[in-house]
Amino acid sequence: MPYRVRSAKVTTERGDFAALEAQPGHGVCERRPAVLVPGFTGSKEDFLPVLEPLAAADRTVVALDLHGQYQSPQADDRDGYAPGEMAADVLAVADAVSRDSAASETGPHGSAGVHLVGHSMGGLIARDAALLQTGRVLSLTLIGSGPGAIGGERAVVLRQLLDFLDPHQGREADDRDHLSALVAQLWRDRLEPQARLDGTDERIIAFLGERTHQTCPIGLIAMARYLLTCPDRTDELAALTRPPGPAGSPRGPLPVLVIYGENDDAWPPAAQHRMARRLHAERSCIPGAAHSPAVEAPDTTARALTTFWNAAERRRPVSHPPK
Repeated sequence: MPYRVRSAKVTTERGDFAALEAQPGHGVCERRPAVLVPGFTGSKEDFLPVLEPLAAADRTVVALDLHGQYQSPQADDRDGYAPGEMAADVLAVADAVSRDSAASETGPHGSAGVHLVGHSMGGLIARDAALLQTGRVLSLTLIGSGPGAIGGERAVVLRQLLDFLDPHQGREADDRDHLSALVAQLWRDRLEPQARLDGTDERIIAFLGERTHQTCPIGLIAMARYLLTCPDRTDELAALTRPPGPAGSPRGPLPVLVIYGENDDAWPPAAQHRMARRLHAERSCIPGAAHSPAVEAPDTTARALTTFWNAAERRRPVSHPPK
């Protein structure tokens, strides 16, 4: 664990969430905080390499586990993993992080809200949260995330997972113990051997095994189906990124940054490039990275985020976010 990163629990009106939190070394948060949302089968640890460098730029940075991911409590049922519910969870965390930040409510640069970042499926959830227009999102960054449903080989793997875990598509009652046993079998028979064939360090394999066993299988099923059916909401989001007309929002357009690795094998880099253009967004293609730039190129990713966030705070003055 990096020196300035600690395990934390974020308490919200929608329940508790496990998190990793990084604070500036001098203890003074001069800028608005950031909330980082992981992707499918992921967790807060996917952001571990960038947390300390991001916090070094005078802001609190919090990476969370969504409900059912690794160390956060499970949702009560499948409905708790619906996209709108997960987006509401993210906004509840944003409220709590903003409230607990050492910076004043509007910050020294006159900006309110948090910087929201989503990786892969987490980007789709972060986008849904931004579209709720609650005023809590100061800027939005999508990392390795596309405009809608995932395709290609990743979609094939997701369908195979659903055929194994949920062949009746939720028409039978969910048996968590039975589903957990299936996930354990999947780890033992396929995922763990593949990790060893890939040359993954044994300590990382041990962590991946622990995370897989602790992740809610019902959440895996619901999130996999969302990845396969997610609509393209780029035009809706683009309406928030354009300069407002005479009767537009006084907050101004929502700043958006699209980051992806040049070798991304989830959503093709060309598709993410086109999405960025549709969104009037800034774009950063990370050389040498694939689907997880925060892990594969943490220094470059952290610099891109910090530069974007600082500029967003200068561009979006506001007195107080809507209640």
